[in-house]
Amino acid sequence: MPSDSEWNVLISYLGGLSTAGGKLKESGTTHWVSPNTGATNESGFTALPGGIRTVDGHFNYNFLIDEYWSSTAYQSNISWSWDVDMDNLRTGISLWYDITANGYSVRCISDS
Repeated sequence: MPSDSEWNVLISYLGGLSTAGGKLKESGTTHWVSPNTGATNESGFTALPGGIRTVDGHFNYNFLIDEYWSSTAYQSNISWSWDVDMDNLRTGISLWYDITANGYSVRCISDS
């Protein structure tokens, strides 16, 4: 799972916080709610809207959000995460933190 610094390298390479989300997101509306403005997937990452699973087991934001854990801890039982903007009208990505008992997407990477 990528660290916060590895996420920052990717986001910087894709043009920064205001544009990286669109370059990570799958284009079209097969999985994302319309209009999915600015989604190009030019990175080949193909971010899909996995939603989140809350501590109480509920699933929220299907088709609206893709939240990825970072391996970087914020505090005990709290980690940083990256949110591909959920309103489908923007192309950004945002840094958040949350309790690790919530279920977010993960993206595995190889250090080779």
